[in-house]
Formats: sequence, structure tokens, C-alpha cells
Amino acid sequence: MKVGLTGGIGSGKTSVAKVFETFGIPVYYADDRAKSLMVSDPALVEGIKKLFGAEAYKADGFLNRTYIAEKAFGDDNLLKKLEALVHPAVLEDGNKWHERQKNVPYTIKEAALLFESGNYRAMDKVITVFAPLEMRIQRVMERDQSTREAVEARAAKQMPEEEKARLSDFVITNDGASSLIMQVWDIHEKLLALNASGTP
Repeated sequence: MKVGLTGGIGSGKTSVAKVFETFGIPVYYADDRAKSLMVSDPALVEGIKKLFGAEAYKADGFLNRTYIAEKAFGDDNLLKKLEALVHPAVLEDGNKWHERQKNVPYTIKEAALLFESGNYRAMDKVITVFAPLEMRIQRVMERDQSTREAVEARAAKQMPEEEKARLSDFVITNDGASSLIMQVWDIHEKLLALNASGTP
């Protein structure tokens, strides 16, 4: 089975993914792979250069993240064009990765924009990690040394948490009050049962 794992910025989806890994479940980190593909996939590199110009890459071949972020997050049309290049490449890469996993009941694909990209349709089940907005903002401000305005702007570009939860098969609440490990274990057991029954 293919299981998608998503959540808004600062929700703690990576922490949840790490718990699944401790249970022996392989995790594909889509956002990390996207960053890698943006410098290693020749077709993607060429597309990004056409979109943003040669300044999109530094002299050492690394992505000029600050330049791209300033351009893309200030222009919705440009951001959509960038996503239209990156999302299909990540989807194909993720599918190849999934096929390489052997002798596991299911795999996890951790992706911030699972719903926004439409990639959730390729999943058998979807888990959303939910956390209150104020808590998410504080987490990201501390993690990235970002301003409140920058975090709020990024959060505003994502689908509302409530909508993600409504579209998901499972919801994990990461508000510090409920045990993450117990919630993940409960979902893990349910996914094992589904896999054993052969009805994803």
C-alpha cells in the first residue's frame, strides 16, 4: 500500500514520519527529494532556468533558494509554474522508490503539498498531522529563525488544515497533549490489518 503523510507547515509531520520509521516502515521524504531533483535532474534544471533565468543556480551548481523563494512566493503565477515542473518529477521519482521497497506492508510518502499537488490521488490512504495554527507558527519561527509574517505567508499558501483533515483517512493531533507514538502505533496496526486483508 501507498500511504500519504501530510500536514500544514510546522505541524510536525517529519516527527511523525520518524516514528513510522522506528516501526520499520520506509519513508519517502518528498520535499527533500524535490530539493535534490532540482539540482540533479537535467530536464528539471533546464525548466527552472527557463522559468527564473540563470540566476536560479549558483556558480557551484546549487540552487539559489533565496532568489527563487523571493520570486516565486511574490508571484502566484510563477509559483504555479514552478510546482507544475517539480511535482510530476517528484511523483515519478516517488513511484520508482516505492517499487524498490520489498517485503514491507506499506510505504509512507511524506509531503507538505500532497493535496495541493494532486498527488494524494495516487495514495491508498492519507494521514494528516494536525496542530493549532499558533503552535505551528511558533514552531517554524523557532526552527527557521523566521519572522511571524514570513511563516503566516507560507501557511496561507497551503490548504487549510481542516480541509486536509476532512479529506484524510486518519488524523494525528500533534498539540503536545496527545502521545504521538500511541497515535502512530494505532494507525500502524490498522494499516497492517488492511494490508493483511488485501483491501486498501
